[in-house]
Amino acid sequence: MKCGIVGLPNVGKSTLFNCLSNAKAQSANFPFCTIEPNVGMVNVPDERLDKLEALVNPQRVVPATVEIVDIAGLVKGASKGEGLGNQFLGNIRECNAILHVLRCFENDNITHVDGSVDPIRDKDTIDTELQFKDLETLEKRLDKHRKAAKAGNKEEVHNVTMLEALLKHVEGGQNVRAFERTEEQDELIRDIQLLTDKPVLYVCNVDEASAKDGNQWVTKVQEMAASEGAEVIHLAAATEADISELESYEERRMFLDDLGLEEAGVNRLIRKAYQLLKLQTYFTAGVKEVRAWTIKKGFTAPQAAGVIHTDFEKGFIRAEVINLKDYLTYGSEAAVKEAGKLRVEGKGYVVADGDVMHFLFNV
Repeated sequence: MKCGIVGLPNVGKSTLFNCLSNAKAQSANFPFCTIEPNVGMVNVPDERLDKLEALVNPQRVVPATVEIVDIAGLVKGASKGEGLGNQFLGNIRECNAILHVLRCFENDNITHVDGSVDPIRDKDTIDTELQFKDLETLEKRLDKHRKAAKAGNKEEVHNVTMLEALLKHVEGGQNVRAFERTEEQDELIRDIQLLTDKPVLYVCNVDEASAKDGNQWVTKVQEMAASEGAEVIHLAAATEADISELESYEERRMFLDDLGLEEAGVNRLIRKAYQLLKLQTYFTAGVKEVRAWTIKKGFTAPQAAGVIHTDFEKGFIRAEVINLKDYLTYGSEAAVKEAGKLRVEGKGYVVADGDVMHFLFNV
């Protein structure tokens, strides 16, 4: 599961990626600086893991991670191969969600490909290119289903009706994610891997003065996103880059205090990306290791066990589960057991975010 950072050239994508991953992707003031997508595995900040570490004092701590991909900047005509369009569109198709970076700052030293700052226009430019590509994909898929429908397949007749409605929806300038569909139809749409069906988080890149409260452009993006049911986060990527260069926690804390920020914007962004991918965390806690494990929301206990090792899922017997709040209240696994707060759950148990778990299995 991975998030792709997308946007026009020179909006701050690679600067933001550097902050997130410390991979030091090349960043420069000209379009197409990023050609091959940069990929980074990013630790998910989680104070619950810190609290477990303080109680257990393990030999090592392993946080949850999320994969972030920095994709080449897109320009008008990308859907027809302009710039690095085809490569961009191929890279985004491989991602599960989109972090759409919008320039919400003035800076005469950083060129804007369209000559002025207007995040709504920029957002529409990228949406249009992605919609053009989706129309091309839909038309090809419709041809396939129409042929099957002509052979008298009733299910395919329904598929054609739905896909024709979807095609009309996108032709009207709407993203696929806004198209109402049944669960069955959703399965077909997801199989097509349409670009505008991917969940999106709008990331407003602001100047340092706007890092705390945002600015007029952020307000416009928030109004636009509200109409889509999408979320917005704002941060100052250049400032975040400065913060990430500081050596000590104390220095970073002082910098953030001066800006009036409780935490770095990238921390908020990483958590939002994790949520956008519909991921959640469960923990294992022992003297050798305290670890956060990443699972999809809705995973059952055997599926969660399979993330550790496939044998755990195959031979699953039961799971011992402790509510994180109980673990922190009583201070140890032994104390939780003594208080009768440890639960034994079977194969049908749906794992809750933050569960502390131990699996019993036999292969």
